[in-house]
Parts: sequence; structure tokens; C-alpha cells
Amino acid sequence: MIITAMDKSMEFPEGRTVRECLKALDAFPRGTLAAQSGGVVMELNDPLRQDCSLKPLTLEHGEGRRIYERSLRFVMLLALRHLYPYQRVRIEYSVGYGVFVRLPGKELHRKDIVQLENEMRRLVDLDLKFEKKQWTKEDAIAYFEEQGQMDKVELLQYRPVPYFNMYSIDGMWEYFYGAMTVSTGYLKVFTLFELRGGFVLQLPMGADFDHAAPYIYRPKHLEVFAQSAHWCEILGVTNVSDVSRLIGENRLRDFIRVNEVLHESAISDIARKIHEQDKHIVLVAGPSSSGKTTFAARLAIHLQMYGHHSRRISMDDFFINRADMPRDAYGETNFETVDALDTKLLADSLNGLLNGEEVFMPNFDFSLGEKDYLTPPITLKPGEILVVEGLHGLNPRISDLLPADEIYRVFVSALTCLNLDDHNRIRTTDVRLLRRIVRDSQFRGYTPEETLDLWHKVRKGEEEYIFAYQENADSMFNTALHYELPVLKLYAYDMLLEVPSSSPNYLLARRLIKTLNYLPDVDPAQLNEIPPLSLLREFIGGCTLEEE
Repeated sequence: MIITAMDKSMEFPEGRTVRECLKALDAFPRGTLAAQSGGVVMELNDPLRQDCSLKPLTLEHGEGRRIYERSLRFVMLLALRHLYPYQRVRIEYSVGYGVFVRLPGKELHRKDIVQLENEMRRLVDLDLKFEKKQWTKEDAIAYFEEQGQMDKVELLQYRPVPYFNMYSIDGMWEYFYGAMTVSTGYLKVFTLFELRGGFVLQLPMGADFDHAAPYIYRPKHLEVFAQSAHWCEILGVTNVSDVSRLIGENRLRDFIRVNEVLHESAISDIARKIHEQDKHIVLVAGPSSSGKTTFAARLAIHLQMYGHHSRRISMDDFFINRADMPRDAYGETNFETVDALDTKLLADSLNGLLNGEEVFMPNFDFSLGEKDYLTPPITLKPGEILVVEGLHGLNPRISDLLPADEIYRVFVSALTCLNLDDHNRIRTTDVRLLRRIVRDSQFRGYTPEETLDLWHKVRKGEEEYIFAYQENADSMFNTALHYELPVLKLYAYDMLLEVPSSSPNYLLARRLIKTLNYLPDVDPAQLNEIPPLSLLREFIGGCTLEEE
């Protein structure tokens, strides 16, 4: 068989492992954890049986980071079992370059965290091999039932295939929905931080294979997750199996209603604060597919309850002309950077309105890539509030050009607290990507593959220009809805199946499909229960909020 990697090819006897072939080809860069062959991730110990091309995966690659985190979580769970037998462990959500973990019913203190980290390092130093075996679904369900892990039992009942890979170290078996490292010895870089009765398991950052990323304390971000966890308690839903149970019991309609009421209450609270603080500009910022547009429109409605009319303004209309746009490292137009906006024009326009001036507002024509000024000039009426939404609303390069005492900042993002099971979370970025795939298909004429093509640029821009400023917010709003994933599945699943195996996006598409496979099917008739003002309507259609 002919194996190719990093532009080198060599013939090998059938059965050679991925690691052996990469080493022989001198294609084993430092930090290699696995390899990608087409749309498939291959572990280093996997034997090869036919010609293929291999791409080494390190922490610099998204899939490499997922492999590292997955494997390190296993080490952590084994260490916790040694220290606290039969204790439930819940891996809840991402915190920067780590994940927040808590032990329900048990509060951990600093000495406990130190003890746990020492036990994890002992397991890493032992370089224990991850044993992989194929189990039937029935055997896995029986095992987890015996272990008291009913969250996995209930979830695996929905798995559409009869066999899958289980992993073991030191006699403990787990299922982690993806590839693992060869052994614990690959996982030397991590640290733990005490946080809110639990802890953060912190991973390396990017290409730095030698140090765990520094932990950045973001109290406002954590408060939003705490609020969402409280909503989970109100709804009685923490894992996908809970949603499946509600749908099976024909309670989805009530579930949607309570979700939407919680959103309504949170938006109302933000409107009240804006009124009480007598603010005149509301800057609404957030990453792609967070629901900024619908949030801004709903906030404007709530502000009317306090006697304030609103003027909604989109920062997208202040893009500089496409011919003058900044370029990324590949020479392509970079819409994600704040430099893509005419920040001076934006500030002059907003300040002019605040000063009672008549202002000609631009409209950006995306088909032409240029601004025009074809609409009549506007003035701000007494008591009217400017609601300005866009990716960069919290960036000081914009807010510092506006009167500080007039501004109220809101950061919105979809921070799902719904897990697959206690040990496997659903990434918030995956939820936003599914939203974007559905919206782009419904309203922009993009195929899923075209949306997936752009996603890495979008994510890079978010990390550089958006998340860094989220703590500048006066309020944060979580746009995630606990019922939305089964609804998004209804729209996205078949589209994702159409991504061909030859596509560079096939691996990402298959990962999304794998998550969606665990979600229950929804009766399309029940979508009528989703209100026309719901944030989800921005993506699936049927929103009755009209642009001014």
C-alpha cells in the first residue's frame, strides 16, 4: 500500500499503524496526536489496509484539540473515581481554553483540587494505554446501567448504529463520541483552577505544547452560565435524554413556552436597567449567529413599555466599500475585523443624532459591495433610544468615540447548557454553526458546504475581535433555547448528509451529524408553538419582526 503524508509517499506492508507510517515518512511533527485521512480521524495505533493520504493532527488543529480534551477528560474521570468512588461528575461548559467541572452534591476546595491534579499527573506519568474495543449498543447500555450512569443509558437508546468503540484505562470503560490519544503519556500539559465549588480543567492554547493556557476570570460570562443553569433547573432539563423524554411524553409545547417566557423575562430586565439608567445608545454585540438582530428588535419592543421609541441601526451598513476592505493572510476580503467598518463615520453619525442633527445614514449593498445614501435623512425624536447592533459593538475603538454616560452595552451569545450526557458537552460553537447553516440555506442561498468553508474565518475573527471585549458589557444575554437543537436537526440534518466525503469540510459535517443523531425527531406540526418573535425564528424563518 502507498501512504502519503506532507508531500512524501512510501510503500508499506499492509497492517502498519498510522504512527509507524508517519514516523517513517518523517511526517510526525511535535505534538502529533492522531491523523486525518479524508473525512476520517485515525488514531495513531490504527492499522492501515489501503492506499491513503494522512494529515497529522496536533493541538494547532481543531480536531486535535478535541482529541486532547476528550482524552484528558478520561484521565480526570478516572482520577475522580479513585478519589471519590460513585460520585457523580458533570462536565458543564467551556471556560476559555478549559472546561468547568462540578461534582453535584459535593463542594471542592483548594486542597481537593490539588489532590485531584496530583492524581491526574500520576496517571499521566504511568503512560497507561487506552484500550479500544467494539461493543454492541446492548452491552454498553447494560454496562452503564450497572454503573448507575443512567444519563448514558437513556442517550445510547437513540444511537442509530448497533456497534461503536468503547475505551478503557485501568478497568474503567467510557464512551467519548470520538477518537482518543494512544495513552495517558500524551497528556502532560494541563492545570486545574478552583471555581465556584468546582474547578476548571485548563488545556494548552494553540501551538504552545508546553504550557496550559492562562485562566482569565470572566465573572459576567460566568453569571450568564449560572443563570442558564438555573433555567435548566426550572425546565428540568440538563441532558439530551431529558429533551427526548419531554418529547416522548408529548410535553414539547409546554417546554417551548417556558423557554420563551424565560427569554422574555431576561430581555425585560435589561430594558428596565436601560430606562432606569437613562441611557440613549444601546450597543448590542455578539458573535455570528447569536441572534443579535432579533434580540435588538425585541429589546426595542420592551423599551416601549417604558415610553421609549427606538431607532435600530445595523453596523453592517457602515462597512467600508469592498474594494477598500482589509485582506487576511490569504489575500481574501476580511469582513470579521473591526477595520472593515468605517468607525469614524459610525461615531459621527451616532453623535450627530444624539446632538439633534439631521443625519444621512448609509445603506451597505452587499451585492455591489458599496454604501449608498438613498434614504432620507433622520433625526432622533425626544426620548428615542438608538439600538445599534453588530459584531464589534463592545470594541473600545467604537465605544470610546461615543459619550460614555449615554451608552449601555449588551453582549449576546448562544451559550447552550445542554449536554449529550454528564461527561460530554455540546459545544456552543456547534450550536451557532447549526444556526448559521440553517439561516444561510433559508435566506442567503448558501449550501452547507459554503457555510462550513467560511466558519474557520468567522471563528478566528471572533476570538480576535469579539470575545476579548465581552466583559465590557453592562448586561449579557444568553440566546440559547433548550429546545432548539431538535428543531435545527429538522432543517440541517439532510443538508449535512449531502456534504461529499471528498470535501475538506466532511469531517466537520460528520461531527455535527453525529451529535444530531442523538437528538429526538420533532413533529413539524409542533413548530407552530414557536412564537413569531422567538430568537430561533431568525434562523428557521417565520419571524414577524420587520426591519425599519
